[in-house]
Amino acid sequence: MTASTVLLAALACGHVACAQDWYQMEINKGAADKIRVAAADFKPLSADPQASSEKRVFDTTLFSDLSSAGIFDMVSKSMQPTATPGSQQEISIAQWASAPTSASMVAFGNLNVSAGKLVVNGFLDDAKNAQYPLIFTKMYTDEATDDAARQVAHRFADEIIFRLSGGVPGIAESKIYYVRLMGDGVKEIAEMDFDGANQHILTHLGTDAISPRVSPDNSRIAFSALSRDGFQIKMYSLLLNRPVAFPTAGGSNISPAWGPGGSQLAFSSSRLGRNDIWVSDPQGAMARRLTSFGFDSSPTWNPKTGSQIGFISGRTGLPQLYTMDSDGSGVTRMTDGGYASSPSWSPNGQFIAFAWDRKYGPGAPGGQDIYVMEVATKRWIQLTNGIGRCDFPTWSPDGRHIAFANSPDGRANHTRIMGMLADGTDRKALTGAGADMPNWSWK
Repeated sequence: MTASTVLLAALACGHVACAQDWYQMEINKGAADKIRVAAADFKPLSADPQASSEKRVFDTTLFSDLSSAGIFDMVSKSMQPTATPGSQQEISIAQWASAPTSASMVAFGNLNVSAGKLVVNGFLDDAKNAQYPLIFTKMYTDEATDDAARQVAHRFADEIIFRLSGGVPGIAESKIYYVRLMGDGVKEIAEMDFDGANQHILTHLGTDAISPRVSPDNSRIAFSALSRDGFQIKMYSLLLNRPVAFPTAGGSNISPAWGPGGSQLAFSSSRLGRNDIWVSDPQGAMARRLTSFGFDSSPTWNPKTGSQIGFISGRTGLPQLYTMDSDGSGVTRMTDGGYASSPSWSPNGQFIAFAWDRKYGPGAPGGQDIYVMEVATKRWIQLTNGIGRCDFPTWSPDGRHIAFANSPDGRANHTRIMGMLADGTDRKALTGAGADMPNWSWK
């Protein structure tokens, strides 16, 4: 069935289940059925005591990365052959292809620690091709630390995902930037790996820093911070590991968003007395206003084309989702009621994820959940339900995952960051309480 056939079938079908089926097909368009992959524990080649720690971290991370990709049917470790192959000569590919393993692909290799250096040799074999099974082999070297072992596993996982997913890069090396509530009540900008590991604080401003947005080249983070002049756009250099200059403007300046080329920055500003969407260059110069109705915020660019901006506006009452051309023309209302917030445009330009309380109002039974809308048709589906207040969705660079903020009981200090596949399945917590406003790196 072609993608267009699926879309037409969905448009002719009015119930939610059909919409869900259509959406799952659309976000995985072009992908085949899940590939059954086995990730063997790597064979240690060193008696160095440190090697056992690095091997444990590497094996765990590799399996987790491949399991989280959303495109593989992973073979349980308990169903794998007991032998641990460390090289192409040591693997019996027929054993891995046979039941109960029944793998289509096998990732395996060896790991060595010597003189403080970590050396990993990884292999990927096609278990169904007994004559020429090798797909690729890679060697990685790094410092012998647990963090380095994690990063090497991420790199190997991304290479596997790239080879088996039709050339779509993996996300194991991507980062998520977010707001961390500190013990003294202030909010700082923090960073973590895509799976929630390696969490650490970046800024030390001693004030409320919110809405981090990383640049397309991963060199800078734009965010908004409270100062004596109110909330102002700030800039943090990931290359220099410190804040860098950005001009202060009148009024409140919040919710920055990078254009896909990194040459433009959209944001909401009240410098003329009411909140409108503005665009400047990355240094904050040449600022120009795009909207003039007031109560406009939370811009998000179409990363595929750069020619459209989604945003939230209260121009007709409660905040609704809108889109417009990047010059401010062609304004279109997307939602039909309720209370919408925090839009995020998908990498392929087809969808917008956002938070929406469709039944907003006194005594209403609704709640704020994550929704995804197809921009061309305004067709939407609900991804979360019954898990508390959900907000600030952000897409992974491959478009297969969404991270978002969630408070199970609605209390702000209980907010955590969750991750899920882009169809709402495989949901899991990435942080504990005290984390909010995630933003996924572009790559």
